Amino acid sequence: MAAKILIVEDEVAIQELITYNLQQAGYETLCADNAEKAMSIINEALPDLILLDWMLPNMSGIEFARILRKGERTRLIPIIMLTARSMEADKVTGLEIGADDYMTKPFSPREMIARINAVLRRLIPEATEEVVELDGLRLDPVNHRVTVENKEIELGPTEFRLLHFMMTHTERVYSRNQLLDRVWGDHVFVEDRTVDVHIRRLRKALELVGKDALIQTVRGSGYRFSSIPALPAVDSDAEM
Repeated sequence: MAAKILIVEDEVAIQELITYNLQQAGYETLCADNAEKAMSIINEALPDLILLDWMLPNMSGIEFARILRKGERTRLIPIIMLTARSMEADKVTGLEIGADDYMTKPFSPREMIARINAVLRRLIPEATEEVVELDGLRLDPVNHRVTVENKEIELGPTEFRLLHFMMTHTERVYSRNQLLDRVWGDHVFVEDRTVDVHIRRLRKALELVGKDALIQTVRGSGYRFSSIPALPAVDSDAEM
């Protein structure tokens, strides 16, 4: 699934140029020309990354970034600052308020795409289109295929997204609510037991190729993807 990029830029020509190049690179785009419109978009659904211009009308990009970093729901959204400022002190300011990267105008489309890819690869690897391969299990986001030794595993779209997320966040335990936010979306209201249903479906599909043990249940905490055999205290089959 293509990453969704929010472009917050008040210069129409630059906004259109960025939009065109991001769409050519396979990203989904959303646009706002000020912080208020950007927040309205974010309140509807979180983007995967924000390209944020330093100089905006009414509220600067720096002030808006500070607000985002203070919000519980928005504090982890990756932010790349766009600015004509090239002084080292300005770059430090941008990074100190929590920006993940900084681009000085003018910049080339190739540089922009490379920086976006680097930030997403580091912070939200499931938002990239890179093939993931672990313990003989291969997931191709572009072709929507999961294979083991060239044998394809049939997965529904939700199970595919769930597996993609877990394969790009190995060893860490995620609660049902965390998985709902990261896989289903933070504005999708479904029962947390929905996660259990899809975990069971995913395990059943992986069982056909002997990979179901990769999805482990950690009692009272959640689920994790691991190629390391679970300890006796962790039951990899029982539900929480």
